[in-house]
Amino acid sequence: MKTNERLSRLPHTERLLSDARIAFYHALLSRALVAKTVSGVLAAERERALGDESYLPEPERCIMLALDALGRLDRKRFKPVLNGTGIILHTNLGRSPLPALAWDGARAANLGYSPVELDLDNGQRGARGGLVPELAAALAGTEDALVVNNNAAAVLLTLSALAAGRYVIVARGEQVQIGGGFRVPDIMALAGAKFKEVGTTNIVHASDYARAVGPDSACALLVHSSNFAIRGFASRPRPAEVVQALPPGLPVYADQGSGCLDENIPGETPLSSYIKAGCALVSFSADKLLGGPQAGIIAGRADLLAKLRNHPLYRAFRPGKTIYSLLERVLVARLNGEPGPAGRARSRELGELQSLAHDVLALLPDDSATLVPSLAASGGGSGPDETFPSVALELGGRYKADTLSAALRQAPLPLLGRIQDDRVRLDFAALADEPADQIASTIRWAFDRCSLPSAAGAIGDAQG
Repeated sequence: MKTNERLSRLPHTERLLSDARIAFYHALLSRALVAKTVSGVLAAERERALGDESYLPEPERCIMLALDALGRLDRKRFKPVLNGTGIILHTNLGRSPLPALAWDGARAANLGYSPVELDLDNGQRGARGGLVPELAAALAGTEDALVVNNNAAAVLLTLSALAAGRYVIVARGEQVQIGGGFRVPDIMALAGAKFKEVGTTNIVHASDYARAVGPDSACALLVHSSNFAIRGFASRPRPAEVVQALPPGLPVYADQGSGCLDENIPGETPLSSYIKAGCALVSFSADKLLGGPQAGIIAGRADLLAKLRNHPLYRAFRPGKTIYSLLERVLVARLNGEPGPAGRARSRELGELQSLAHDVLALLPDDSATLVPSLAASGGGSGPDETFPSVALELGGRYKADTLSAALRQAPLPLLGRIQDDRVRLDFAALADEPADQIASTIRWAFDRCSLPSAAGAIGDAQG
């Protein structure tokens, strides 16, 4: 068959765009992106036909290829997922889920106008943040507080405002790197600060901080270890000991990170402990143990926070009304004694999880899953090697673990688990509020996809 004849078998873009299976994605991805994707598929088919004289393009194959590409794009959208990993504050899943009351309460402020920078008493322009700084300061027990986009921004802003061109005293073992390549030394360099390293990787004394003080010292920095722990022959001074060892005029800034209040998580120092110890500033994430939206909160002395507010970077790091309105309601809830998501998970009765797991098990095919004990974690860089008891469903070994795990992720309502001993395990610590029928429906969907003659091809088509 001549090349032109083979190329004539390729359907026009508009024909594919009008196919109901492809048109399904217009509302999800936009017609423009769907058209671009379809055009890319047709261009690839055209190139293949030009390079292979035996290849005959088929319209239905073009549709299937387009659906596969559109399915991959669809899985990039923000959508609900079920968290069966056993990690409550899973960074890849957005860390803390927001309380429904906070979301519902902030709805009106976001659908219309709200006084983001307006003082309703005098009608003049006001400071951004509304009630949030007062609430955050009340939570931390400090004079003042401010909010930025995340805790990395909090560290960069604080060091830029207080220590540019000067020395920051920091323990050698606290010059850490956390997820995403965030390195404390890099942040200090970006802020224009220089670090004065004290102690060793595993041992540091309060006297090490005292000996490091010089005329160009700006502050001492205490860094939360986040996603690792040093065990064995190791020690470091308590925050109060560091404060007492330093001259009265030299502030101590604690990058507390996790936002631990009173969750009693081993290895975590609560915010109030840093403030009571005399730390001048403390910063932490709002979307970890606090249970709010992504933001960084800096709390402490009013005079130092005034310097941060006047720094040019603060304008670049300020969040908008959506974050402020959500955070306001979360802070009110925490101040009124409501626990965050990790606190709720750790205090939940094991019997409640077992009951839900049995309900799910009853909706699955016989012998397809087994109830097993499990260990869950708070996650989000809090208590990096601390766990608490949970329960899990171990899915049967009829299917390869990686194939089944992929099918669960690509279901209409994705379900994330973990692979352990070549089995997929679904921990219920973060599933406790999910309906049993939804969990079971996703598992059955994955079983069905894995049972098809070509599991890999079936899993690639996520339209369902």
